[in-house]
Amino acid sequence: MIDNTTLRIGLVSVSDRASTGVYKDEGIPALEAWLRRAISDPPPVFVTRLIPDERPVIEATLKALVDIEGCHLVLTTGGTGPAPRDVTPEATLAVADKEMPGFGEQMRQVSLKFVPTAILSRQVAVIRKQALIINLPGQPKAIQETLEGLRDESGKPLVHGIFAAVPYCIDLIGGPYIETVDAVCKAFRPKSAIRPKTA
Repeated sequence: MIDNTTLRIGLVSVSDRASTGVYKDEGIPALEAWLRRAISDPPPVFVTRLIPDERPVIEATLKALVDIEGCHLVLTTGGTGPAPRDVTPEATLAVADKEMPGFGEQMRQVSLKFVPTAILSRQVAVIRKQALIINLPGQPKAIQETLEGLRDESGKPLVHGIFAAVPYCIDLIGGPYIETVDAVCKAFRPKSAIRPKTA
């Protein structure tokens, strides 16, 4: 039985060097800090994993976070470029029930506003059972940009971040109803899917 009163989010940093202690992982702390600012209800419970760029390890980790830990959302960071050791997208697709290509397309669109090398990113998103799994960029700044999007000086969105679509996607696959902090990232839902704000 899936627990929909608690929002469980898996955070996975994929890095050979960080996982062996060569340098400190920045991906998981950046993700956790942003999500705590963006989600108002229900308070998320985080399940974190720091793993090497090994496809079997990545696949096993994603399966465990969804199948055993009961995560509704799993965000990975790292391992999405063209280098030989970058295999996060392949591992993610291998555990998928459905592919959600719009997330990767939009992340690249956001990042292209900053760097032309965004076209080298291969992030994907998939559904596995009751969970949405999304590959994010490796750099904390790029993580925030792709989640939050870009706004003009008045705060009006210029390019939508991907997280605006995450709560409704999780609604559709049977997960908990996520409310966001509009100043950080306003969740978009059709009018028929919007519930009254909780007290």
